[in-house]
Amino acid sequence: MSSEEITLAAGDAEAVLAPGNGGRVAGLRVGGVELLRQGERFGSFPMVPWCGRVRDGRFLSGGTVQQMPLNAPPHAIHGTTREGPWRVARLGDTEAVLTYDLVDPWPYPGRVTQVVTLTPDALTLAMSVEAHDSSFPAQIGWHPWFNRNLAGGVEDGGDVRIDFAPAWQEERGADHLPTGSRLDPKPGPWDDCFGMPGGVDVTLIWPGRLELKVTSREEWVVVYDEQAEAVCVEPQTGPPNGLNTHPRLVTPIDPLEATTTWTWRRL
Repeated sequence: MSSEEITLAAGDAEAVLAPGNGGRVAGLRVGGVELLRQGERFGSFPMVPWCGRVRDGRFLSGGTVQQMPLNAPPHAIHGTTREGPWRVARLGDTEAVLTYDLVDPWPYPGRVTQVVTLTPDALTLAMSVEAHDSSFPAQIGWHPWFNRNLAGGVEDGGDVRIDFAPAWQEERGADHLPTGSRLDPKPGPWDDCFGMPGGVDVTLIWPGRLELKVTSREEWVVVYDEQAEAVCVEPQTGPPNGLNTHPRLVTPIDPLEATTTWTWRRL
């Protein structure tokens, strides 16, 4: 099927998908209002087969050290699929199934499947990683760029507020990677990973406009709000550098699966 942008629609919500640009959600409009920062690097992209940075681009798998390209020197960041083309395996009015075959530089053959489902008040993203033969460690995550201001001016509601209650904050070293120590959560601005053992539950509130909840059964979330234009709330199956510190093993009979749902309501 074509890799051109495709649009799902439900009620007054529209999700624009860009399979050819990393399988990302390029846009999410509610009542004609765009929630995601626009641009080929933005929207919301899947992070797979790892999330965030991997220290020096290296991870250990089955006794072998694997080296990934250093696309955020001195580290490798955000997986291998965010700039490649995904295939549209199935498409309906409110749901699309996208797939990506893991290829070089990832050393293990496998397949990623992402199911995008839109309802009038929610977008659900479900992803799985399958191993074809050899087992390997992997992570799944999503990296949405939500517009800081929906109207483009403080006179129309003002900037988004991020509301969540994590159990801990990962201490971040000078290299932007977790040190292994856990802290009591600190106020922002953030470029930090947090633990939510009961599942990710983060609310974004655009005053007077919209409330959006990002939820997931996973217990890790990275929050990034250091840019003027957008904020990021990234549910994921492990912390940055997790291929080394919290590996989740994918085997030919046991895929890695994760889901996040964004639910919204008008204020």
